[in-house]
Amino acid sequence: QVQLVESGGGLVQAGGSLRLSCAASGSIFSINVMGWYRQAPGKQREFVAVITSEGSTNYADSVKGRFTISRDNAKNTVYLQMNSLKPEDTAVYSCNYVLPHGVYWGQGTQVTVSS
Repeated sequence: QVQLVESGGGLVQAGGSLRLSCAASGSIFSINVMGWYRQAPGKQREFVAVITSEGSTNYADSVKGRFTISRDNAKNTVYLQMNSLKPEDTAVYSCNYVLPHGVYWGQGTQVTVSS
């Protein structure tokens, strides 16, 4: 089992920044993939960004150039630096931890961007 705890969400004005963190604990494997997804009210969950244990990254087109995913393998933590936030970025942001035998999810953290 892997436990994930997100933090760093909150209320911010458009154009502002937030940094989300997701700490993993439990049955940690050195080779894994961690990612961020978000779900806005009334919408399906959508992919935001992903990072492998080697540091390769990929982003949704909607956040490219504004969001940066990074990780600290020593702390089993992944981060999402969000800059130039827009009201349409408002959502519950959840991290996941992908292993060959399963995918684990955190409980999510609310990000609200006011116009």
